[in-house]
Amino acid sequence: MAQERNQKSGGGSRSARDVMTPNPATVSEKDSIRDAARIMASEDTGVVPVVDGRKVVGMVTDRDIVVRFVAEGKDLASAKVNECMSKSVRSVKEDTPITEVLSMMSSAQIRRVPVVNSSDELVGIVSIGDISTETNQDGKVGRTIEQISQGPANN
Repeated sequence: MAQERNQKSGGGSRSARDVMTPNPATVSEKDSIRDAARIMASEDTGVVPVVDGRKVVGMVTDRDIVVRFVAEGKDLASAKVNECMSKSVRSVKEDTPITEVLSMMSSAQIRRVPVVNSSDELVGIVSIGDISTETNQDGKVGRTIEQISQGPANN
């Protein structure tokens, strides 16, 4: 699907919309961590956006679950997403150029970012892998990964 969009775009200025995964599965703050983990397993992803309606209020990653719950021996049976999600989330607009997305990922040292529309509603998610496979930005992607990897752990 992304390749079809890419071919139609003629290779000009690419944006987050061109490479994002549209309509990602989401959870709310009140959902269980187990629900988030099940989405990760069924969608083969390591991150699930946390929303209030269609507005992004956080992100929960497989690493959040492991570091903030499993490693600390907390009870997963009753745990809610708001207990382990990351609340300070950066997002990009659909029309943000790929070069700006990469720059933001690099400076924030993140590998995935929610994509929102003009009303700040979640419409997709873009990862460094999406950019790598869907664009001709190999050098910039490599530098971005290097800068992300040099950062401190996000726990």
